Amino acid sequence: MNEVTEGSLLWAPPAAVKENANLTHYMAWLAGHYGLAFDSYRALWQWSVSDVAQFWQSIWEYFAVKASRQPSEIVADKTMPGARWFVGARLNYAENIFEKMTAFQPAVFYQAEEGPLLEIGRQELYEKTSALAQALRAMGVQRGDRVVAYLPNVPEAMIGLLATASLGAIWSSCSPDFGSRSVLDRFSQIEPKVLLAADGYRYNGQPFDRLKVLRELQGALPTLERTILVPLLGQGAAAGLPNTVAWDEALAGGDVSIPLSFEQVPFDHPLWVLYSSGTTGLPKPIVHGHGGIILEHVKETSLHMDLKPQDRFFWYTSTGWMMWNYLVGGLLAGGSIVMVNGSPGYPDMNVLWKLAAEAGVTYFGTSAAFIHACMKAEIKPSEQFDLSRIRALGSTGSPLSPAGFQWVYENVNRDLALESFSGGTDLCTGFIGGIRIQPVYAGELQGASLGASVQAFDETGRPVIDEVGELVITEPMPSMPLYFWNDPDNRRYRESYFEMYPGVWRHGDWIKINERGGCVIYGRSDSTINRHGVRMGTSEIYQAVESIPEIADSLVIDLEALGGESHMLLFVVPQEGVAFDDVLAQQIRWKIREDISPRHVPDEIIAVDQVPYTLSGKKMEVPVRKILLGQPVDKAANPGAMRNPAAIQFFADFAAARQKH
Repeated sequence: MNEVTEGSLLWAPPAAVKENANLTHYMAWLAGHYGLAFDSYRALWQWSVSDVAQFWQSIWEYFAVKASRQPSEIVADKTMPGARWFVGARLNYAENIFEKMTAFQPAVFYQAEEGPLLEIGRQELYEKTSALAQALRAMGVQRGDRVVAYLPNVPEAMIGLLATASLGAIWSSCSPDFGSRSVLDRFSQIEPKVLLAADGYRYNGQPFDRLKVLRELQGALPTLERTILVPLLGQGAAAGLPNTVAWDEALAGGDVSIPLSFEQVPFDHPLWVLYSSGTTGLPKPIVHGHGGIILEHVKETSLHMDLKPQDRFFWYTSTGWMMWNYLVGGLLAGGSIVMVNGSPGYPDMNVLWKLAAEAGVTYFGTSAAFIHACMKAEIKPSEQFDLSRIRALGSTGSPLSPAGFQWVYENVNRDLALESFSGGTDLCTGFIGGIRIQPVYAGELQGASLGASVQAFDETGRPVIDEVGELVITEPMPSMPLYFWNDPDNRRYRESYFEMYPGVWRHGDWIKINERGGCVIYGRSDSTINRHGVRMGTSEIYQAVESIPEIADSLVIDLEALGGESHMLLFVVPQEGVAFDDVLAQQIRWKIREDISPRHVPDEIIAVDQVPYTLSGKKMEVPVRKILLGQPVDKAANPGAMRNPAAIQFFADFAAARQKH
């Protein structure tokens, strides 16, 4: 295959793929039940965002959402924020998950680093979920209480989510590679009653003990009453921690003869809290509801990823990324999911491809960064493994370059559908991505998802085609946040998404939409750090860096741009009289690794004399990012709005020097 460029045709769906696609079956159902006929996906999409009430009602009916009470009204108010969906309905997320599972095949395949491939059937998953739900209830967990997890991507985490949801309690999780400060910044806001935690985890062949962090968490969360310890490193029954019980002991108290009960809750009852960080303050605690997540995930995994009951759905993720919640949601499509706990590069870059062959993965989900890393490693997985069962590959987290598209077709499977997609923690879904009945073009996402009124806006709020603009969503979606925790007047919620275009969701990405509906994402339009899909607020990084006595100030910039993964630059101002050297740089890296996470350690640390500020005292993250990405200084920054205009010249010179190289 010759080198491809953006827009090159790489794959067209064969007739059999189009005929058997879930989208095709859904369109036929719409014609039979609603008398709606569409001659193209584009026409179907236009209807889905024009008549949102009928579209989402059709999803409810087509997928037979299990509910103890049907809705009296589909959408009571279309205002954003504040749209109210499926008024009067009563249902439960966990019940819908188990309702869709089939008994004749494994529900979950699980692979730990250096461990065997394990299978978990529906009955085993059901019994363990029931036992944990009974244990949580005995610990006093009731509807609306918060249960949090400090666990890697292990079956215990999924069981924890399902058990919590079955009670009508609220779930939240962090990956154990997050430092104590990052975890407390999240969990302390929601005041949890019970913590599920691992004693440690393995990564790149090394054990990482987290008992010290667990003690810190227990001491700093005053509402925490009990801890359930998952001994992944085998450190004793409860490792000497107070008010702690081992996982096996907690489950042993359950009676398997007692059926799992499902608390019936309103459509908008809180299901979980996810976190997406801005540039100021604590991470935003985003609350999603049972009903919105059920509808969005069954729609997305079934209609856009084309998952069927015989499929085995894999996505490489951690519990600190919304893709973990999305992976669990893949069970709504009726097939199996594949979970991995370990490094994607250990013992080598072929480890996930080996797993795909052994587990019979049919949908392989990963990040653009992983594909680019495979390219750099010059591996050819299809020459070593039988990857013929992979009929689709999903990529997200950052833009996938045309060369990345080409590598997949040349080195994985020429017959698969490559579905690069984009979404966010904020809606816990992908709202641009796969359309199995349409061709795949290099560097492009195939189009906006059904029900997602995605457009590109210019600065005046005018939609544009074939021009880069702000990614916006102009109609409400059921999985939009119910609210932010501890944000009673929705002030922070409105500021996060609706300040630039009132009544329209501004997501914070640059996007270009072409005439055929194909999309290209050009990275963040704001200053949030996006590392392999996990967004981290700059304020969290500043808090860690500037707590080092030798550092007076700092500025962090993520240069994620089209065709490349995140490249993070940290500019630091040493205290007067302090020399910046390798020792101080290593101290900074260690601090970020411990307080934030290893994935947010910067690629480069550069000493500067001063950080540029606005007159109102805000660090000029966005203007500096624009300059470093090549925009002229006079277009990126207004000296009249700066407190220290001379500070910007360093970054202009720095950008010019980088461009020469």
